[in-house]
Amino acid sequence: MGKKKTNKTDKNKETNRISYAFMLVFGIMIVYIVVFNAFLAKNILNNPYNSLIDSHIDDVIRGDILANDGTVLATTKIDAAGNETREYPLGSVFSHVVGFNNNGRSGLELSQNYYLLSKAENIFTQINDDIEGTKYQGDDVYTTLDVDLQKAAVESLGTNKGAVIAMDPTTGKILCMASYPNFDPNSAVEDYSTWLTYDSEDSVLVNRATQGLYPPGSTFKILTLLAYMEQNSDYEDFSFSCSGGVNITGGTRINCAGNTAHGYETLVTAFANSCNSAFATMGVSLSRTEYVSLVSRFLFNESLGVDFTYNQSSFKLNENSSVSAVEETAIGQGETMISPLHNLMIVSSVANKGVMVKPKLVDKVVDSNGNTVVPYTTENLGTMMSQTQVNYITKCMEQVCKTGTGTAFRNYDVSVAGKTGSAQYGDGSDYHSWFVGFAPANNPKIAICVVLEGGYKGVASAQYVARDVLDEYFGY
Repeated sequence: MGKKKTNKTDKNKETNRISYAFMLVFGIMIVYIVVFNAFLAKNILNNPYNSLIDSHIDDVIRGDILANDGTVLATTKIDAAGNETREYPLGSVFSHVVGFNNNGRSGLELSQNYYLLSKAENIFTQINDDIEGTKYQGDDVYTTLDVDLQKAAVESLGTNKGAVIAMDPTTGKILCMASYPNFDPNSAVEDYSTWLTYDSEDSVLVNRATQGLYPPGSTFKILTLLAYMEQNSDYEDFSFSCSGGVNITGGTRINCAGNTAHGYETLVTAFANSCNSAFATMGVSLSRTEYVSLVSRFLFNESLGVDFTYNQSSFKLNENSSVSAVEETAIGQGETMISPLHNLMIVSSVANKGVMVKPKLVDKVVDSNGNTVVPYTTENLGTMMSQTQVNYITKCMEQVCKTGTGTAFRNYDVSVAGKTGSAQYGDGSDYHSWFVGFAPANNPKIAICVVLEGGYKGVASAQYVARDVLDEYFGY
């Protein structure tokens, strides 16, 4: 018998299968490369365990970090022998937000590491630089930070533990971010090991503006007020007679600050006076399921979505919580914990017609040829309340500063909408001081949050620190 002839059609099918397989593999590789460069490369390069970082350091002169007016906040100096030193011209003023690149990384030095070590030159220039042994120049990062406002925040905070953070509520641009205790990033090489020995209460490495977690105190009454408005269409008819404290069946006695008897109050004056008795009563009357849902809407127990290091706020109330837990939660005590960054986002959503925007520290990234590599745009995180609700809450917050607890802003040249807060902690014998607010109240340009940890001195309360920063912003 002769040999069986191979069908030509069968050969073509086999060849096609192999070709399709190679095309599929090639397509997968192309997709992976695109996805890697678009979504994964930045995080992988920023990972401190990635050895690729060291190879980029050998090839690239790290780019500068600059303020919104071009003031250099971090730069690389090269001496005659070619040795590189990372320098921070303003020292401790921007310590936490800019961070350091000596003995590890933190702040913007960490979050923007990908761009600071990026190469802008075209492939031919790169080849020529490689042949000549010349280093590439990394991209420069222009921040949203205002130097004068930052200095005012640092100076007013002084040596009090706490934080100041302010931003444009309509764009999310962070204008200042100060935390104390702070450090001089120029000393990171020599002092980092010493900084690590400090206990958590005295740590200079914690950015209290984004990583500090505190009971919110009466600043949380903004959310309790909104919850009451959403669940009671006749909220404007609310009235309460305050005798300095309240006993609610099944709960514990809640006292107003200093046991002050506020007398007859409307919802506006109860908020302005920061009446614990009224708000504890309101809290207990709420549907807990709806209350928890509202607080979750404001990103408690959720990611804030920002591009820098922070700690997540927590809210533990549920439908099975005790009456006492509800009372305490409604006035900002209990187990609720919040960061100044998150508190700023909440008050900014009031200032921005109910829309919460994503806070950002970077305005743009520019390569060594002056081209904008990445322009950062405003990103909305959701509509948190209606315009009607915004108007009423703003009215209440304005009254805080006109006749209520916001005494620092009596007769202030710009209308301020704010909320003060005193948050007990530990055994309840001491408290943190809070202020959140925005100005001008009818056309907000700046929102601010200040927290002073218990034991502060040299300043009456957090609202006076906020006033110093607003004085600088408005030129007073």
